[in-house]
Amino acid sequence: MLEDKIKEVFADVVVLKDPQRSEYFSNLSIPSYMRDWLVMKFSDDDGAVEYESVRRYIKRYIPSREDFEQYKFQMVNGETVQFLARVRVSVDVKSGKTLFELPDFGGSRGGAAGVVAYDVAEQWQDTLLRESENWGIISLNWTMEGTVSRPKGVIMMAGYKPFCPYSVDLDFYRDARQEFNIHEWIDVIISAADYNPDGYRNEEGDVCEATKLYFLRRLLPFVEKRVNLIELAPKGTGKSYVFEKISKRGWLISGGTVSRASLIYDNAKKTGGLLTRFDYVGFDEVQSITFEQPGQIQQALKHYMEFGEIKGFDAMLTADAGVIVLGNIDAERFDINRNMVANISEVFGESATLDRFHGFIPGWKIPRMTTGMIARGWALNTEYFAEAMHALRDDLRYAAVVDELIDAPSNADKRHMTAIKRLCTAMMKLLFPHVQSAGDISREEFLRYCLNPAVEMRSVIYKQLCIIDPKEYNTPSKRIPEVTCKI
Repeated sequence: MLEDKIKEVFADVVVLKDPQRSEYFSNLSIPSYMRDWLVMKFSDDDGAVEYESVRRYIKRYIPSREDFEQYKFQMVNGETVQFLARVRVSVDVKSGKTLFELPDFGGSRGGAAGVVAYDVAEQWQDTLLRESENWGIISLNWTMEGTVSRPKGVIMMAGYKPFCPYSVDLDFYRDARQEFNIHEWIDVIISAADYNPDGYRNEEGDVCEATKLYFLRRLLPFVEKRVNLIELAPKGTGKSYVFEKISKRGWLISGGTVSRASLIYDNAKKTGGLLTRFDYVGFDEVQSITFEQPGQIQQALKHYMEFGEIKGFDAMLTADAGVIVLGNIDAERFDINRNMVANISEVFGESATLDRFHGFIPGWKIPRMTTGMIARGWALNTEYFAEAMHALRDDLRYAAVVDELIDAPSNADKRHMTAIKRLCTAMMKLLFPHVQSAGDISREEFLRYCLNPAVEMRSVIYKQLCIIDPKEYNTPSKRIPEVTCKI
């Protein structure tokens, strides 16, 4: 039985998943990656959870945004508060201070910001300053700074303990993958991402691997840098959940107004936007999102999606985030031979921008979310799995293997080849993380699970380009190249 095999191979990072338990934590607004950690912390060997202990822990350590005003009251009256939060840290070269803000409580604009004590910054600099954001248990108090004539009250981070319950050993993860065949591993991934593999069925009601693989395409930006995707689907297929709840390293924008400062670069603060802080940035129900100065954002996005560079008035940064566009469309538009991108957004629908998306996910081929599709039974801990995917983003060996395996014409279109190679590499990292050389994967599996899906995903983008701008793209020189496998 696959569950028993998962427990045996991944003994220390498995958790018993249960639909009712998932609903309990969802009602508390606890994301999957934190839910599984809490379940492991407060469950016995059989997976039974002590819910009262969970409730007390959440009440004490995981506050809501509304609680922060009470925390400020306690701090200014001499108390030290301690809780779990997402922290963003930067060094202010003008003052020489290390500053922090808590984005989930309003950040600096909402008063949820202050100074990191020097000893804390020194002790945890590799954690706090190496990555753009971190989760940790923080201790805050209030103190007075400045001069006698100009006193200034500030919030001080007096303590920090990183929320990193899992140390991901990629060698162990790769070795563990070899204990499963490809069909089992697909189910391991799906259950780790909080879904029930048995829920992926075709119209005849049979469990369908092709349907599972369409779902797994959503995870490609989790394992490979700067993978840009478009998914169009009917409502209710779970796309928002995957990009918002599975990993703390992604950001999903749902409605509202997006500014250039928040997304790309804030010239006033001289800080990078969302694209510089996350593994991917998604635009959910993109039709409902408005953009301030859309022309400027479009130009900046085109440059970023092509080169990975974030430009401000007087600075340039590099970033690795993928750009994900999620849109809802009606059933009559489920046809790649028609214009499917006409209404997604003026920022993304223009052909030169669309060309920079690597692949397309036909979300209508992914089943609508039902109670039967919620993960149940023993599975990989979601937080551990998300961290393993994040760690794989830095491994360059897979790209080298893909380069060794594929053969393409010397005059192939550069953007097509970039897209195909990047998607193919992501597929390999996700499905075959144990592969370290060209001899570690069979020709059949490489074609079926890596190369052919990558070509298919890019081909849909190209088809849409030919529909919306035929004079520019419907030419022999810009067609999808004949990419083959060398082995």
